[in-house]
Amino acid sequence: MLSKKKVVIAMSGGVDSSVAAGLLVKANYEVIGINLKLFDTEEPGKCCGSQGAEDARTVCQKLGIPFYSFDYRQKFEEKVIKYFCLEYERGRTPNPCVVCNEEIKFGDLLQKAKTLGADYMATGHYAKVGYDRKNERYLLKKGKDKKKDQSYFLFPLSQKQLEHTLFPLGDYTKDEVRQLAKKLGLKVHDKPASQDICFIAGCDYHKFLINHIGDTYKSGLIVNSNSEILGKHQGIPFYTVGQRKGLGPHKKPMYVIHIVQQKNVIVIGEEKELYQDTLTAKNLNWIDIEKLTKPLKVKARIRYGSKESEAVISSMDKDLVKVKFNKPQRAITSGQAVVFYDKSKVVGGGWII
Repeated sequence: MLSKKKVVIAMSGGVDSSVAAGLLVKANYEVIGINLKLFDTEEPGKCCGSQGAEDARTVCQKLGIPFYSFDYRQKFEEKVIKYFCLEYERGRTPNPCVVCNEEIKFGDLLQKAKTLGADYMATGHYAKVGYDRKNERYLLKKGKDKKKDQSYFLFPLSQKQLEHTLFPLGDYTKDEVRQLAKKLGLKVHDKPASQDICFIAGCDYHKFLINHIGDTYKSGLIVNSNSEILGKHQGIPFYTVGQRKGLGPHKKPMYVIHIVQQKNVIVIGEEKELYQDTLTAKNLNWIDIEKLTKPLKVKARIRYGSKESEAVISSMDKDLVKVKFNKPQRAITSGQAVVFYDKSKVVGGGWII
């Protein structure tokens, strides 16, 4: 008789990872639940505090599976929070959820799963893994729930990581997941979803940055695209492209259109100046293809909340691509991820520079 395949599942204590664990048990896997303590918080609704860990433990007891908790605070500080702060210092807008997936969940935790003898690691992401037999490549696909699809945040996953990854919620909607949680008798079935960046208390970015990197940033000039001085800013880390607040009084609504970190200058303009039809991306990861050998038509997404837009990607020098959109995009932002799609498949993605 064949032994069961062993799966380690990352459990935050939320409804998604809890139901994912339940589905794996029903599918006859040998399941191990793991909760990672990533930072100190007791804020309601945050996924990685002591309440989340206790909820995950309770779910594992209900499902009859082992539960372990590991302290990853130092690793999270080094790999995610330092990155988050440094990007703002550089005048870029970070995407910590992508980096957390790449470095912590599918990096360190996947290695931990292997040391436990697991065949797979699973999470509660709304996405799918497939396999292209013809090209012998593992695929990353959108989840069934288009509103909850999280494939954007998973674009850095390598072929090896995808080979050993399961997404049990890929064929379910959020409503179906909550219904399944009820059927499984899980108390977290009506637990609110966590919002915004998980480690930012009260969603106050300015306070978080000051607490972590101090308030020693020098004020600088606010100028328009003609280099005319319009005012002073409070420090480069507190601004992002597309921002409207904190720019002072003006006759017309003004937005941050560019950040010149080297000169400590914020460039602002009218909304029409936010639109561009071209971007450059670096540190590409290809999933559906091995590499980009010729210009390729795709649909591209420049941030998680934006719509996909038709574009052509073409290679540049070194690990760079140019992305030319059919229609100008609003507030293309350095530091964010651009992800390329072919219908439901993730072709690949990279980081906007």
